Amino acid sequence: MAIQLKRFQLNAISGLMDAMQTPYKEIVLKSCTGSGKTIILTHFIDTYMRSFGNTVFIWLTPGKGNLEEQSKEKMDRYVYGCSTKLLCDVMTSGFSVGDTCFINWEKLTKKGNTALRDSERTNFLEHIENALDEGISFKVIVDESHQNDTIKADEIIEYFKTNKIIRCSATPKPYKNALLVDVPEEDVIAEGLIKKLLIINENFEQNITVDDQITYLIDKAIDKQRELHSAFLNRKANINPLIVVQLPNKSEALLESVERYFNSKGISYENNQLAVWLSDKKQNLEDIEEPNATPIAVIIKQAVATGWDCPRAHILVKLRDNMSETFEIQTIGRIRRMPEAKHYENDLLDSCYLYTLDGAFTESVKQSLGKGALDAKKLTLKPEHRNFNIITEFKTEVPFPRDAARILRVFSEHYKKKYGLSGKLIENKTKLGACGYDFSQDIIDYTKSGSVSKLEKEQIDDLNAIAIHEELNTTKHGRAYHHCAGEIGLKVTLDYARINTVLRKLFLKDVRCDYKILGLEIRELYSFVINNKDKLIAEIREAMASTVLQQVIPMKNITEKPIGLPLECLFTYDGTAKTQYEMAKNVYGGYLSSAEKRSSSEKLFEKFCEQCADVEWIYKNGDKGPEFLSIVYEDNLGKQKSFYPDYIISVNGEIWIIETKGGFTKSGDSEDIDQYTAKKFEVLKRYLDKYNLKGGIVRQDKQSFELCICTDQYSDDIKSDAWKVLNEVI
Repeated sequence: MAIQLKRFQLNAISGLMDAMQTPYKEIVLKSCTGSGKTIILTHFIDTYMRSFGNTVFIWLTPGKGNLEEQSKEKMDRYVYGCSTKLLCDVMTSGFSVGDTCFINWEKLTKKGNTALRDSERTNFLEHIENALDEGISFKVIVDESHQNDTIKADEIIEYFKTNKIIRCSATPKPYKNALLVDVPEEDVIAEGLIKKLLIINENFEQNITVDDQITYLIDKAIDKQRELHSAFLNRKANINPLIVVQLPNKSEALLESVERYFNSKGISYENNQLAVWLSDKKQNLEDIEEPNATPIAVIIKQAVATGWDCPRAHILVKLRDNMSETFEIQTIGRIRRMPEAKHYENDLLDSCYLYTLDGAFTESVKQSLGKGALDAKKLTLKPEHRNFNIITEFKTEVPFPRDAARILRVFSEHYKKKYGLSGKLIENKTKLGACGYDFSQDIIDYTKSGSVSKLEKEQIDDLNAIAIHEELNTTKHGRAYHHCAGEIGLKVTLDYARINTVLRKLFLKDVRCDYKILGLEIRELYSFVINNKDKLIAEIREAMASTVLQQVIPMKNITEKPIGLPLECLFTYDGTAKTQYEMAKNVYGGYLSSAEKRSSSEKLFEKFCEQCADVEWIYKNGDKGPEFLSIVYEDNLGKQKSFYPDYIISVNGEIWIIETKGGFTKSGDSEDIDQYTAKKFEVLKRYLDKYNLKGGIVRQDKQSFELCICTDQYSDDIKSDAWKVLNEVI
């Protein structure tokens, strides 16, 4: 069946053909779900095969969803006269020129998988060797490469001795020395292949109370499905829009609830209107992708998200089980295809719909930030620095037992100092409520409402925030309380039983405790902990880092020993940076100005040292490992931590130890995200005093564009006298 390729698809094929003629071994095809990635690749293969003989393409797919069979079927359908094979065909007849072989890579690598026994594996490798001996050149395609980026998958690729690897994904990982072929999402929308908008929680009120969140979401989805179906019928379009209900993993009880509720709405397996696609349960899936198939809803889990092509899927209901589970862009992509590969110029039909109470979906649409793969080389320590020594400290290797009583005391003191609490529990509740704590007896979920044209963080952040109330059910929400308490306990390495005791002593009415903060009933405790989990975790982190609560307790089991500077270091840098000059004062020869990864404060400090006449040399300390300078300290809850200061420098023959942190804005606001900076200053000061050294914390004042240093006492106020201009101190 011949198809008319879109302009962007032709451009992508052209880009891939050009990439095959470059020296790059790695080629990355970035193409959003719904753009016809399989069509692009199959037609590219056909084009390439017509120009270059003696070629076999190996198309590797991830293990779930029978994607290799789906891809083979599409190539057979769209490319006339192609020669396609599955793994079983290769095992029977080997490789022939012009083949495209679709292989589920897990069948070759996964433990316990009997697809290939040892003798068959040998036979498979022999087929590869025979093809290579016949002069066949293998080219490898790694489909859904974000799932295939493993050592075992790379071992398979090595079998084929290929000089070209094409990695394909809607959300590819960064690869070093790879050539990117990017299919712009705007072009895919413009051609009508995917919907213009993703509408999230349409028409949700700002604050709503629901009896049951699952039935609420499914009711919304059913109403929208009927509205869409009616609109298609009015246009004489024979399309039955599909609801996709995604369950979290390990949610058998939730599955039964969803099935019962659909059944109560007249949507059942028996009348073929409900389908299910789980690993151990499949029903009513035959021809479900057809435009007017009978099922109006299908229940899935994450496994089916990869590679499933059902253009009539229009609505996604993402359910959760009181636990955080992030969305996958791949799953959202299932509802973005246009059912007839064209826009209807109708906002209702040209949009897809997402219903969820899972606020974690915002994380799934964030693009990966930061540097990609970096250049690296080994550097050698200059001879004149090989006799330098400094004392480093090591933590005890013995696990440090948590003191629940100490945690209780520190947590209580933190609240009292931060919020001005006292023994008057009713007043405490009022003060905490005024500071943002939620004392609703309902369980509250926060989500978003509105529409976005692209799955980008900026557009998601601009959506309306919605609070959804559900009456507390101690049986149902007991598990949620258990989970939330467990998450809080993880932050202080306490098991559920002990963190539950701490929470009850701090907040529960009838439990005696000298450090009590609130006097809640048991139902109120459940809702308080569930609704304020993130705030409670943040408070624990703050209490652990507070210098106000620091208790000077001699630490035991600390090892001290002298170390020198490492004779070699693996130096990473950005080879694309415009400036690549060598920094002569660094203790390593060949240390470049484009060093990465470095914060802006670190880059500024390194340039300062290079230009300062009094600085004789500079060494960038590592952040993990016994070969680097480490200072041991305890947080307020008794856990030992290792602090690795950023730099050791020599100034006029004196050793200075420097830690750099985020700067201050022009208005004086702090950009430092490290809660432990004040504590690290105290730790560093103790170390410097002990060994008669100098040093401090360095941060940039963006009002004056000067680097400033704190040496005697720490302040988070740049206007404080504690901060001195660095070039006036060094």
